[in-house]
Amino acid sequence: MKAFQDYYPDNVSHCYGCGQHNAHGHQIKTYWEGEETVTRYKPEPYHTSVPGYAYGGLIASLIDCHSTGTAAAAMYRTDGREMDTLPPFRFVTGSLHVDFLKPTPLTDQIEIRGRVKEIKGRKVIVETTVIVNGIVTARGEVVAVQMPDSFGVTLPA
Repeated sequence: MKAFQDYYPDNVSHCYGCGQHNAHGHQIKTYWEGEETVTRYKPEPYHTSVPGYAYGGLIASLIDCHSTGTAAAAMYRTDGREMDTLPPFRFVTGSLHVDFLKPTPLTDQIEIRGRVKEIKGRKVIVETTVIVNGIVTARGEVVAVQMPDSFGVTLPA
């Protein structure tokens, strides 16, 4: 099964969090599990805030990219289309809110789960939960905005 991010057009697949063409990025992969979306990610030791725990920027970026991927997949579902059909749905972050509830350990896999709260026009609101070993460590909400067609086009120097 292909991940949502595997369907992103090449010109917008360079994101640090979810772009398959960014060799230094997280390259997360997100899938449907019923009405929720899920990403599983194993942090690296260099994602440290204090020994043994992930820094908040990692958690925020995972919530961010998981949610924009969820927004795209939800729009395809709502439109009754497969993710490889044109024109592509691609989203950017209009708003990102994160509540850090507990420290997120670096030692285990992080599970990120998303649920679509609302679709309204070109905006999708996604609620996201970060879980490690059954413990919720963070919650987020992203307002994802559909990317304009001109976004991702290389600008002249």
